[in-house]
Amino acid sequence: MAGFFGLFNYEKEGPGISKNAPKKKTIVVFFETFFRNFWKFITINLVFSILSVPVVTNGLAAAGMTNVTRNTARDKHSFGLSDFFDTIKKNWRQALPAGIINVLVYAVLIFDAFYFYNAGTGIMSTVGLGITFAIFLVFSMANYFIWTLMITFKFRLKQIYTNSLKFAIINLKKNLLCFFTILLVHAIYVLIAALLFKYIFFVITVELIIYIITFPAFKFLLIQYCVFPAVKKYIIDPYYLEHPDEDIQKRRDLGIEVDEPKPVKPEGAEDEDEEPENVFND
Repeated sequence: MAGFFGLFNYEKEGPGISKNAPKKKTIVVFFETFFRNFWKFITINLVFSILSVPVVTNGLAAAGMTNVTRNTARDKHSFGLSDFFDTIKKNWRQALPAGIINVLVYAVLIFDAFYFYNAGTGIMSTVGLGITFAIFLVFSMANYFIWTLMITFKFRLKQIYTNSLKFAIINLKKNLLCFFTILLVHAIYVLIAALLFKYIFFVITVELIIYIITFPAFKFLLIQYCVFPAVKKYIIDPYYLEHPDEDIQKRRDLGIEVDEPKPVKPEGAEDEDEEPENVFND
């Protein structure tokens, strides 16, 4: 499959996930994973924020952060900044224009929203504002998938956007949950600033620092828990259903359960109980 999709562009080994491990609720696993990697995320968040200041390079930062959080969410070891910059190096030809496209789309949507909002109270302005918000919502949810599809598969940029828009709809329930969770976290930052308004300079400074060193990885890690099950269900699983013996080690490295192919015995060979050469304790 590596030649077909270019799937799993990494070579570093990870611990994997045991088949027999007790299942935890996704929200519990998410917070455990986030706080377990909290200190590693701080440095990556700082680099992400610096690289995002020129908005045209935001796509590069998003691609790098997606790779780190994808590997972390799948319980695969990530080398932090090394993986961050390696991903940018491999994907910059798509990540850079994708970031610029996103900036332009959001700029147009924000302009339209203000235009319809200030146009008055007529029915056309209300409908226009509603349509603008709907497009904003769908495009935001599509963005959850853009970077994961970009760094995981060999898709053209047009295919990445087309498939991301499809995923925005077919994974609607989880996408909406993710969208409003991120919105809620933003609202908490604003609420804290509002409650402590008289200490505005101190609050803004402290909140900005906390936001920079915590929020980017929090957001992208949350998105991974939203998008990867859908990508696995609709792209990865169907392919491996038809090609069960391909990329076994790469799938295992990503934490995907694999049914090992049984060795073919030569004709006339007797069944014997043999110890396997290697025994892995996942």
